[in-house]
Amino acid sequence: MSLDQNVLRGAKVVGEAVDPDSLEATRWMQADQEQTLLFTNLNGGKAAANVYSTRAKVAAALGVPKDGIVQHLMAGMAAPQPVHEVVAPAFRYQQLPLDLMKLPVVKYFPRDGGRYISAGIVVAEYNGKRNVSFHRMMLMDKDRIAIRLVPRHLFTLYNEALRDGRELKIAICIGAPIEAMISAALSVDYGTDELQIASALHQGGHGVPLDGGRCDNGLLVPADCDYVLEARLTADTTKEGPFVDIAGTYDPVRDQPIVKVDKIWAKEGPVFQLLLPGGYEHFLLMGLPREPVIFRTVRQAVPRVRAVRLTEGGCCWLNGVVAIAKNKEGDGVNAIMAAFTGHPSMKNVIVVDDDIDIFNDREVEWAAATRMQGDRIIRIPGAAGSSLDPSMAADRTTWKVGFDATLPLGADRTPFVKATLPEKH
Repeated sequence: MSLDQNVLRGAKVVGEAVDPDSLEATRWMQADQEQTLLFTNLNGGKAAANVYSTRAKVAAALGVPKDGIVQHLMAGMAAPQPVHEVVAPAFRYQQLPLDLMKLPVVKYFPRDGGRYISAGIVVAEYNGKRNVSFHRMMLMDKDRIAIRLVPRHLFTLYNEALRDGRELKIAICIGAPIEAMISAALSVDYGTDELQIASALHQGGHGVPLDGGRCDNGLLVPADCDYVLEARLTADTTKEGPFVDIAGTYDPVRDQPIVKVDKIWAKEGPVFQLLLPGGYEHFLLMGLPREPVIFRTVRQAVPRVRAVRLTEGGCCWLNGVVAIAKNKEGDGVNAIMAAFTGHPSMKNVIVVDDDIDIFNDREVEWAAATRMQGDRIIRIPGAAGSSLDPSMAADRTTWKVGFDATLPLGADRTPFVKATLPEKH
């Protein structure tokens, strides 16, 4: 589901003209991050923000209950399916003049290197391998972009093309269906087609596979995108950054590849999606796709896993909570170790019993306060850290800390259960 009326229902309309360099868009987004926003005159165009900034909004767009997101993602990852290719995809409704600076792309924070595309996913294909991934992209001029590449799958395809003396054809999709955005952030094996995972998610949530359409450069992309930029990853590089990352701190300047844009496609009445760096939506779109991997890894060590969550307070990246039902003593510790394996960037995890609602921060803290002592804290020094953690040691290592807040197996639960009222009859 792209940025149509269902997704934008209830959006707060910002009708005033907003200059893309004024930082005003950020002020609006930060004022109430749970509120979807629709800018009707941002650099002369329409833009939406805080679109998927709560789990409830993500679940609604996926077509699943809020507590069913992780299981839904796991099912899609387990059984990818082909995309349904259509002849006249929505994004090919019109071809816009080739001038990136006229798009509703904003500068978010004062020290940003420029105006940034922050909610764009990149589709690339080379030597029979297709990849879909998130990347921040800094506008340079009317047809050039500086793209941040981390050494993962797109980086690998790019270097394969360079070794062959070729530029890598890509398509940048903005306002893509949520299934494609979530799939673009998944951690899957190299060569796995995220677009087919997105199609399986669409089938599971809406009863039909994901529609796809071809760009002129031959790439298959989600059909119902608001904007699609046909482009090439060139061998040229430039300075990219600084830019605010998930922890809300500035990421440094680096030499990064230059993207040359060839065509700009747009659907009828397009809405450009903005994503607030270090905001709730950034947390969820980056963190939610990691939860199925944590769930699966913990379940290999502890069979009865109720739920897994990367917490918003930890940027949906550095802190997590796992709810389990113990089969034997030591399951809490095993769950801690498995959770760190499932998401190596996580530095703190709390494991609780399955009667605790892990989506309620007060319940989690209550469990840690009333069901454990300090001797149940596991401390692991010298672990590889996340580059997104500004407190990481100079040698890029971190302490990982696990809190086993589960009750001893077979313990009398009476002293550990809150008082409740009987139901009225």
